[in-house]
Order: sequence, then C-alpha cells, then structure tokens
Amino acid sequence: MYGGSESMIENDWGIVKQRLLKTVGQNNYTTWIDPLTLSKSEQGIATLTVPTTFFGNYVSQNFSDLILHEMKAFDSGLSRLNFSVANKPRSEQPPVTRHTDAVAPAARTAHSKNRSGGVSYTAPLESRFTFDTFVVGKPNELAHAAARRVAEGGPVTFNPLFLYGGVGLGKTHLMHAIAQELQARKPELNVLYLSAEQFMYRFVQALRDRKMMDFKEIFRSVDVLMVDDVQFIAGKDSTQEEFFHTFNALVDQNKQIIISADRAPQEIKDLEERVKSRLQCGLVVDLHPTDYELRLGILQNKVEGHRASYPELEMDEGVLEFLAHRISTNVRVLEGALTRLFAFASLVGRKIDMELTQDCLADVLRASERKITVEEIQRKVSDHYNIRLSDMVGPKRLRSYARPRQVAMYLCKHMTSRSLPEIGRRFGGRDHTTVMHGVKRIEELKATDGQIAEDLELLRRALEA
Repeated sequence: MYGGSESMIENDWGIVKQRLLKTVGQNNYTTWIDPLTLSKSEQGIATLTVPTTFFGNYVSQNFSDLILHEMKAFDSGLSRLNFSVANKPRSEQPPVTRHTDAVAPAARTAHSKNRSGGVSYTAPLESRFTFDTFVVGKPNELAHAAARRVAEGGPVTFNPLFLYGGVGLGKTHLMHAIAQELQARKPELNVLYLSAEQFMYRFVQALRDRKMMDFKEIFRSVDVLMVDDVQFIAGKDSTQEEFFHTFNALVDQNKQIIISADRAPQEIKDLEERVKSRLQCGLVVDLHPTDYELRLGILQNKVEGHRASYPELEMDEGVLEFLAHRISTNVRVLEGALTRLFAFASLVGRKIDMELTQDCLADVLRASERKITVEEIQRKVSDHYNIRLSDMVGPKRLRSYARPRQVAMYLCKHMTSRSLPEIGRRFGGRDHTTVMHGVKRIEELKATDGQIAEDLELLRRALEA
C-alpha cells in the first residue's frame, strides 16, 4: 500500500502515528514519534526521515519494533525500517551518540529551539516532577528553597547549585522541577538538562567523529546547564577535563549551572581536585534522609491520586502511618509500595487494612526493615519508664509494669516484622492474644492520652536514630 501515491503514504502514516500515540504515551510521542516523517516504502523497507543521526539511532533501538508492527497492518510485506537524516545546517546537528543512559535524551538539543520557540532539552522531563508535587519537610527544605530561587531565572546568586543525597531523596525531582519552572517563566532561555553519563558519551562520540567544535558550541552556548548524577564522570580523565572547561566557560559568562550527585563533591572518589573545587564554589545542599513526618506527608499526597484511580477502595486508619514508620530509607520504594498496595487491593476486591498491607508488602517490609530488634525495644522502653527489664517481661501485672509492657508490644508490632506469637514469646512466653490486647489498648490510649502519644513518639525517634 505504501508504494502508492504520496497522499496515500501520508494518510496511512498518520493513522499509524495515532496508534503509536495510544501505545507510547503523550511524552514519548511528542519527543520521538511526532518528528518522524515517512519518505518512501519499497521492496519491504520503509524509510523514515529523522532530524539527526542520534535521533534515528535512539528511535531504532527503542521504538522500531513497535513502529514496524503498526505499519504492517497496512503493508504486510514490510520487513524492516530505514532511518534517513533530514538535510539541516551543520550548526543544528547535535553530537551523535548511541543511547546508553536510563534517561532518554531528547530529540533536540539546547542549541536548537523546539517548534513553539520555547526551551529544548537533551533529556525529556517527567511531567509529574514539579514543585507543586514535591513534599517539603525539614530534611529537604533548604534544597527546595535553593531550587526555587534558581528556577526563578533571575540573576545568579550562587553558582553552581550542587544538590546531593542518597537514592530516592528527591534530587532528580528537584532538577526536573527547576527545568519545567524555567520553561514556564523564561521560555527564551536555552536550558540543557542531561545526565553526566550522557555528557560523557556525547563527548566521546564527538571526539570519534571529529566534531568537537560542534560539541563545544552546543554546551557552551546554553543559558542554564543541568547535569544529573555527576559522580559518573569520576575516573574519566578526558571527560572531566572537558567538563571543567565547559564549567569555567559558562561561569565566566555568568550562566547558571545546576549539578546533582549521590554524595558531596569532596566525597566523590576519583574526581579531580580542580573539578571538586569548582563544584564546591557555589551552594552545596544536602538532601537528608526523610523523617517520619515527611514520609507520611508524601504518602498522604500520593494517596489522593490513587484514590482517584481506585475510588471504590477503602483504607483503614493507621496504614499510612505504618508504612511511613517501616519504609524509611527510600521514597521511591515507599511510593512503589503504595502503588502496589492499591493495585493489589483492587484486584482481590478487599479494603486496605493492616493484614492486607503486611501480606502484599511482605518482601518490601523485610527489605526495608531497620535493624531494630525486640530486645532493643524492650531496653529502650524499660529505660524510658525507669523500670527493670526483668520486671517488664516478667509475670508481674502491676500497672507500673503492665503499661510499659504494652507500649513495648505495640512498638514491636509496628517496628519489627515479628509475628504476634514471636513477640509474645519474647515477653515471658505470653500468648499472642495477650499481645493483641496490649497493642489494641495502646492504640486506644494514643488517641485519648497525650502522655502515651508523646511517649510513643519519643521512643520511636530514639529507636530510629
């Protein structure tokens, strides 16, 4: 069918593109599918025109099978795709590289404007990573405030802005939020956002293809350079040298640089001292591990979106608090656990209670369990209430021993993965129903007795410290 008239080619290709839109989603479609044009189809080969060789390489690696599948609905004789680069001025051609990063580089570089005349990016941005969806708490409030200031696009006050922290603490979220805010506030700016690994591969490819002048022109003509996970250039001497010179050139022009890494500059092994020095000359901000309140806020924020997708589901009180207590190291794991919980509850047609939560997330809870033991909880509680450990776990039923015993049981239930029978055995061989009664009693008192609520919070903080 594609061997027919030009209008026939255009009509059928338009239908194929609409089908691809439904399959790959709006973001991928806008970035990778919409710029494609079908130039010809003959002898079982369909030729698609692409803006750059790099663009063609990426589409070939990531979408060619899907495109070919949809095109075969119109021409079953097609066997493969060919990508042809459109004729463009040399200055608009970005350095060509093979895609190796987990984050997909975008079709257009910062040197060439997109169709609307706005800002272009090397890597596509996640639309949900905005300042509005970033939950602010004490561990990240300074990083959030600094990112907000840079995103205003005004005069440079600290350069570079260096954000660092462990996995899942919000570095990439803030980087995407800055880029999207700049796009909205200052659409005339050239903003280049990419990972350090992409920077390295583009540099290597430019060396191989003898296009270093193009590479330098692109990276040194931007208004804002954003590089994610800069620790990946450590140990790559030539890449570090080019990064160093690019950094200096942009700073000399008073252009903003924003960097992220998994650790502070001085702690990145095999990073040249001169690069470390440059990275530390601006504002270095640590995103601390999340605290309980921040994790709970993140969950409460996310649960509203899930309830829109699963309006029929009910959730018991205490589930979010339980997850915020137990999954404390990684926000991505926390959010993933909530997503899995809603999907699982919907599939089995049950409300989200504590039993379902522990069944559904058993592996996540085990992996995320901190090294808090029943014995440690018992010691902390006995010290807090100034009683002997032997009295707390012993047979005495005096209130001065029974209440701390119930508090300890409650904490064991919520802060370890031990079963109720196991907890009972650690408390003088008590039955699991005794543990259940103690946990329930503390839950009731927590809502009415301010002192018990305060004790629980102090003990939890001490155990998590």
